[in-house]
Amino acid sequence: MKRLLTVLLSLVVLTIAAAPAGAAELAVESQACLLMEKTTGEVLYAVNEHQQLEPASVTKIMTILLTMEAIDSGALAYDDLVTASAYACSMGGSQIWLKENEQLTVEDMLKAVCVVSANDCSVALAEHLAGSADAFVARMNQRAAELGMNDTTFVNPTGLPAPGHVTSAYDIALMSRELILNHPDIRRFTTIWMDTLRDGASGLTNTNKLIRFYQGATGLKTGSTDAAQYCLSATAERDGMELIAVILKSPTSTQRFESAKVLLNYGFAAYSLTTVQPPQALRPIPVTLGDAPAVQPVLGGSSTLLAPKEKIAGLEVHLEQEEGLAAPVEAGQQVGRMTVTSGGEVLADIPLVAEQAVARLTYWQILRRCLQMAFLGG
Repeated sequence: MKRLLTVLLSLVVLTIAAAPAGAAELAVESQACLLMEKTTGEVLYAVNEHQQLEPASVTKIMTILLTMEAIDSGALAYDDLVTASAYACSMGGSQIWLKENEQLTVEDMLKAVCVVSANDCSVALAEHLAGSADAFVARMNQRAAELGMNDTTFVNPTGLPAPGHVTSAYDIALMSRELILNHPDIRRFTTIWMDTLRDGASGLTNTNKLIRFYQGATGLKTGSTDAAQYCLSATAERDGMELIAVILKSPTSTQRFESAKVLLNYGFAAYSLTTVQPPQALRPIPVTLGDAPAVQPVLGGSSTLLAPKEKIAGLEVHLEQEEGLAAPVEAGQQVGRMTVTSGGEVLADIPLVAEQAVARLTYWQILRRCLQMAFLGG
């Protein structure tokens, strides 16, 4: 039976809910929070995740993301020199005390942003990349829209207090995931506990205390102002699974770190990543009247499954394939499915799709084939 459905490669239907049914309420002391798994983007726990709140310096995740995208695309290099403007030097708050016209490399400025949340370096990088802070903010909001950050409006690259500068725990998780998933080199900076700049003249100590005190911590960014209170996007990896814990508007610095640990501990204790594969080789499917005799099915979705740990041991994989197809067959056309279950519960339903297109034979091609068969048969 021919199906015209084209399946995106990322399509996997999981049964894990945004806030797991029956999950105990966690002792998180914040206005909003969220726990997300990096590879799948699945939300494991959330409270008030779409509430618009001030993010303080957690804003800088977007500044860092745009900088890393420029580096990884070749538009910017780590050893490029960035010149500090008078405006960049006027930021106040967390900074490394840049002097007007002082030059540091992109690497050093990025390090200062990641480790000590330097406002002056954030603006200097923004001006270097976009020509002005305002032009960079426009890029920030454009990128936020592309990532589906519908709760977010950025007003500056730093997170310093400004009317209308808001985001949500969910949106912070989205941009955090984009950064750590597609720009893993950022770990060189976000995992630094202590370092120096200016040939040792300027000391740096990470504002994210989890880097030193939490097993597997990989980043990511702290933030605090009087209005935003204490905020954090914390990332950590154990046993090949990386989690993102977002805390917004926690009453104290200690509470934000402890709350992030509660979320991360819950995720690592309760969930696991595993790779599911077909129990046997996927057989080619015959195609009637096609310019190829068969089409090869392949997985049309990710084979990485996130599931509660108690369900992993009992995983069962079931295959369904079409017995035959009639040409034409489109590349990406669904030709079956692979269902993953545990204890009778469906955890994933991954489509099988045609690896390549198969065109239908023309009248003359059919005639020539018939004549060849008749000639050979005689």
